[in-house]
Amino acid sequence: MADWPPDSLRARLDHEPVELRFGTSGRRGEVRHLTQLEVYINALAEIEYLNALPPGEGGVVRGDPFYIACDLRPSSTRRVAEQGGRGEIAQAIVRAALDAGMRPVNLGRIPTPALAHYALARACGSVMVTGSHIPFDRNGYKLNTSRGELLKKDEAPVNERVARVRETLYRQKLADSPFDPRGDFRAGGGGLPPESGAGRDAYVARYAGFFAGRPLLGMRVLCYQHSAVGRDILVEILERLGAAAIPAGRSATFVPIDTENVQDGLVAAIQEMADRAAAEHGPIDAVVSTDGDSDRPLILGVEAGRVVFFGGDLLGMVTAEFLGADAVVVPVSCNDAIDRGKLRPALEPRTRIGSPYVIEGMERARLKGRRAVCGWEANGGFLTGSAIERAGRTLSPLPTRDAVLPLLAALAAARERGCPLVELFARLPQRRSRASLIRDFPRPASAAMMRRFSPSDEKVREVTFDPLSVIALIGEDGGEIAPSASATSELGRIREELQRLFTPELGFSPVGGINWIDGVRVLFSDGEVAHVRPSGNADELRIYAVADDQERADAIARAGVAEPDGILRRMEKMVR
Repeated sequence: MADWPPDSLRARLDHEPVELRFGTSGRRGEVRHLTQLEVYINALAEIEYLNALPPGEGGVVRGDPFYIACDLRPSSTRRVAEQGGRGEIAQAIVRAALDAGMRPVNLGRIPTPALAHYALARACGSVMVTGSHIPFDRNGYKLNTSRGELLKKDEAPVNERVARVRETLYRQKLADSPFDPRGDFRAGGGGLPPESGAGRDAYVARYAGFFAGRPLLGMRVLCYQHSAVGRDILVEILERLGAAAIPAGRSATFVPIDTENVQDGLVAAIQEMADRAAAEHGPIDAVVSTDGDSDRPLILGVEAGRVVFFGGDLLGMVTAEFLGADAVVVPVSCNDAIDRGKLRPALEPRTRIGSPYVIEGMERARLKGRRAVCGWEANGGFLTGSAIERAGRTLSPLPTRDAVLPLLAALAAARERGCPLVELFARLPQRRSRASLIRDFPRPASAAMMRRFSPSDEKVREVTFDPLSVIALIGEDGGEIAPSASATSELGRIREELQRLFTPELGFSPVGGINWIDGVRVLFSDGEVAHVRPSGNADELRIYAVADDQERADAIARAGVAEPDGILRRMEKMVR
């Protein structure tokens, strides 16, 4: 840029910086753009933001411990030649914590919820270096305040502070800057503090204490390990609770497992592992796994030797029933089986997609006096917004996505009821879901699609149609809005265009309603659902499908992402 002094760091950078931005939860970006300079700018600003907050609002005190952990992605702790030599993200965050006056403590390679559990119990801030479930060539980090996740209301003031830190560092003379033109620390990023196992041990103890005794005795559980950071912790917890845990599929290279996008190829690979394990050890009761940072669960039952995948939103229902929840918070993308079952009286208003929104919804429920508050996402990540009491034992709140709690709850519930896992899930209302996505989908195209199929009045959150016209409009406060002539015309156009995409030839009934809480959720007159939404973390476009049977839900998802002329591609062509 012309206004940078010629001897400044910014003027002398040998690359065009790509700013690291907030996604659905945390910051994510391509590793090739994650210079130590860029990571440091954002992390320093975020920690300084916590320094400025009072403790009651999640603030941290200079000189206090600041906990750091990471997943198993190579770029989290070392440089990766295939990604332009970028990496050592954790080292940049340690340097930022030191420069913000904190005392960084390295909890090592542990799950995101294990880090949060340990830090929150001590009212301290923390950062997890992780790209979560997204592809190997991306990474990022997620900051927690001393009270929980950074929420959406925090993002604007954090970004203002990021801009100030960026300006200051960029205007420094290159000769005085700790960074070189490549964006690396001149003196090297430095090492990491000695690793402490305290966070890992506390996380294991959390579940060994709540699921006391050996409630899983007699169960044989296959643990698909791949490159999940919690792969050994999960085995240890299962064994402490009495299960025979069989590790399988361990990988030395990073495998991006997206629990919202479980495709036939992954299920087939898991089936092969289950067949080998059964041949060697005997019949398998279940298969469990997690995503890369182990905050999203994956669970499959076994019926007549065949593995059966259960979506994360159904797993959340099983878990909430097991825990006796009296308030449950889920985003709009979750399976609507919850509206038809035992948990309906406990259901709070649906939220936008992302754990920060679920956390805000849980807090509202808690303030209403609810006793056992929890929430989950379609990916299965389970959050507890209050202490949970069961069988004389108390589980402390953990308001961040967790994979271990729902896995253990489902296994324990099946054991308590004396039934296979498949039968346990069969007792839920029979609504089936499937999610799928198109990768490398340009964000500008996604944004244009959302605009085309959304009302110009942003206060409108939902519309219901009869065969000929608009019946009702629902606003952001849940109240009904009287439709104007222009709104009726616009909504009619949106409905007509959607019906040209979701056609009778593909098995769709007429559009009976649309919801715009987050993305475009199309509600068909026969009860089926197709929900289109761009990812908040990567250049991906997702479709969530809900139907009365799994085959139909799978067919809707396939029709959405089919190449080269599936529903999502045809939507894209309409905005070119």
